[in-house]
Amino acid sequence: MTITPLQDMLDNARANITTLSIDAARQDVAEGRALLVDIRDIRELQREGRIENAFHAPRGMLEFWVAPDSPYFKPQLADGKTLILFCASAWRSALSAKTLQDMGLENVAELDGGFKAWKAAGLPIETTD
Repeated sequence: MTITPLQDMLDNARANITTLSIDAARQDVAEGRALLVDIRDIRELQREGRIENAFHAPRGMLEFWVAPDSPYFKPQLADGKTLILFCASAWRSALSAKTLQDMGLENVAELDGGFKAWKAAGLPIETTD
C-alpha cells in the first residue's frame, strides 16, 4: 500500500480551492459576504486564543455541520456567505476547503497562513484569562 504524501495532498487541494489573504478575508467579513470558520480543536482555542466573531466548527465535525441532511447540521454555515476556513497553519483548512467543495459547497475558501499568520500580523485575538 502506498500512502499519498501529505504535501501532494496539500498541493492538490490548494490548486483547486480559493486562498484569501488576511486583508481580503477581513474585508469580505466586514462587508457581510463571509464568515470566518475556525476549525481548530477546542484546546487550541483555549491555549492560543481565537479571532473575534469567528464561528468555531471543529475539524472532526465540519462535514456533519455543513451537510443539511445531517442531524448535526448548523444553519449558521448555510446562510449563503463564503465560509473562510482557518486552522493553525493552513494545512487542515486547505484539506477541509477541498472536502467541502467535493461535497458541493461553492462558497468556501481558506485563510492564507491560518491563525498563526493572523496573530503574527498583530490583529486582535480573544484569549481566555
